Amino acid sequence: MNKVAIPDFTLEDTLTEEQLKYFDKVGAIVFRNFISPEKVDLFISEIKRIEKQWLDEGKEKVNGIPLKFGKDDKGNRMIQRMCFLNLHSDLFKDLLREPRIQALVGLLYPYEGRIAENEKDGLILNNYVRMPDSSFTQMGWHTDSPRDLFLGQKILPMLNVGIHLDECPFENGGLRILPGTHKQNMMRLLFGKKYFIDNNPDRREIGFDLKAGDLTVHDGRLWHRAQQSPHYGEASRRRVMYVPIITGKYMPKHAKSKTPFYHRLASRVQN
Repeated sequence: MNKVAIPDFTLEDTLTEEQLKYFDKVGAIVFRNFISPEKVDLFISEIKRIEKQWLDEGKEKVNGIPLKFGKDDKGNRMIQRMCFLNLHSDLFKDLLREPRIQALVGLLYPYEGRIAENEKDGLILNNYVRMPDSSFTQMGWHTDSPRDLFLGQKILPMLNVGIHLDECPFENGGLRILPGTHKQNMMRLLFGKKYFIDNNPDRREIGFDLKAGDLTVHDGRLWHRAQQSPHYGEASRRRVMYVPIITGKYMPKHAKSKTPFYHRLASRVQN
């Protein structure tokens, strides 16, 4: 696997031609210092508030989407995957309506896109902490496209926007991609790898040095995975907030929404 030097892009209210061309070629892009260290701390504090409330309430799902649970390095129960955070926080609701986030819709051109505020899983948090008995410390190779098939619609372009809340150098694991695979044919998209089961490094893959406050975007048709940290406990922690930018039919979720099949499938094969 390779760590690559990437351009130091900055996200403004309008995307540049250079940024659009880079994303079209690679299928992923990193914007440095999207939020300040103070804003990172504020986001983490808000996440902890919501997490405590949900744990106290015994919440297991939000709008039909299961929460994932684990234990921290002190043995306390924690939520390792949260969803629809923007529907439970004015801070995160405002985040998704920020002009710079809205500008990212342009990466879907020529499709008309929208921020999935109450669709898919909304704004999620992946909180990876590796402990000896952890069950959610990495995610195997996958694309995000087959979800459309499970929902009975054709595969459409989508983007996943990630806001990174912890420093994550390449050596500590994190996002790995196969650049350019967002332009692969349907057979390779569906059968190029064993979804979620395959965690093996690929000689073509690349990873990044990411700092708290950086923002990443990757095309949902891109093969990608989350590499496990070599560390345990707090040194392994990687908190990343994700929200999808989607197109196609409007399909909002609500309190009585059923759990999508792909969530039940993924829960059986992730480790």
